[in-house]
Amino acid sequence: MTVKGRVHSFESFGTVDGPGIRFVVFMQGCPFRCLYCHNPDTWNFDGGTWYSVDEVLSKVKRYLPYFKNSGGGITVSGGEPLTQPEFIAELFKKCKQEGIHTAIDTNGFADSSSHAVNTLLDYTDLVLLDIKHIDSEKHKSLTGFTNEKVLEFAQHLNERKIPVWLRYVVVPGLTDFKTDIIKLRKFIDGLSNIEKIETLPFHKMGEYKWKKLNHDYKLYDTSPANENHIEEVRKILYPDKLKSQ
Repeated sequence: MTVKGRVHSFESFGTVDGPGIRFVVFMQGCPFRCLYCHNPDTWNFDGGTWYSVDEVLSKVKRYLPYFKNSGGGITVSGGEPLTQPEFIAELFKKCKQEGIHTAIDTNGFADSSSHAVNTLLDYTDLVLLDIKHIDSEKHKSLTGFTNEKVLEFAQHLNERKIPVWLRYVVVPGLTDFKTDIIKLRKFIDGLSNIEKIETLPFHKMGEYKWKKLNHDYKLYDTSPANENHIEEVRKILYPDKLKSQ
C-alpha cells in the first residue's frame, strides 16, 4: 500500500532547521493553537496536498550534493509532523537508505508509547523540540493544551538517547518570566541529550495570516522580542556546556 501524507509546502534551502542546508517539508495539520504561531495556515488537518513518500523523496534527492557539502539533510516540520508518523517514518527510512540526515521539528505533543512514533524515531537523527512553556497551565493558555505529554516526550527522547536541539520562543509578557526560565533550566539539567538551545524571538511576520484566515489574534499589542529580552533569558537558560544562539 502506498503511504501518503498531507503536506503544506516545501523549502529547498533551509538554513535554520538543523545542521547544514536542509530540505524542509512542512506537514499539514496541528492540534496546538499557539497564540504566536506564524503558520496558522498549517493548522487545518483537511488542508494541504496529498503526496506519496516517493514523490517527496524525489524532491529531496535533487539536493543530495548540497547535503553532502554542508552536512545537511531533510527536516520535517509543520504543522505538527508527529500527527503523521507513519508517513514520515517511511520517508525517513528511505532517506537513511540514501545516506540523508533526518530531523523532526516538533512541539512534542505525542504519545511516547506509540508504536508509530517510536518507529519514526528509529529513523530520526535529530529532534528540534519546541517547548512552548514549562508551566503546564501557562502552556495551556498559550497553546490550548497542558504540557505533560510534551515533557514526557522530552524525557522519552533522553531515554532513547536521541540528540535534541531545544527551541524556546521568547514572547514578552508570556514566556520570559524569570521563575519560569529557572524552572525550564532545571528540567533541561535532568536531560543528557540536549546538544543545543535556541532562543527564538517572538515576531509578528505571520500576523497577516491570522487576519486573512479570520482568526482572533490576541497579540496585536505585544511587541516583538528584542535583544535585551533574549539576553535575559539566555543568562539563565544556557548551561556553559551547551552550544547556544
